[in-house]
Amino acid sequence: MYTTINESGILNNYANEPQMYRSTYPNKQEQRQYAVQGAFATLLVTTLILVALGVS
Repeated sequence: MYTTINESGILNNYANEPQMYRSTYPNKQEQRQYAVQGAFATLLVTTLILVALGVS
């Protein structure tokens, strides 16, 4: 942990910065999984909206 002390004796703590890395483009299986998750999320939100409209 990085710590500095000013003239008044107050400590300033700095968090450790994580190491940077580049992301990789998703492969076909990951793209398919993202599409399925998106479809499920859309279905869930649509169902919740329709139930809310039906109840009110």
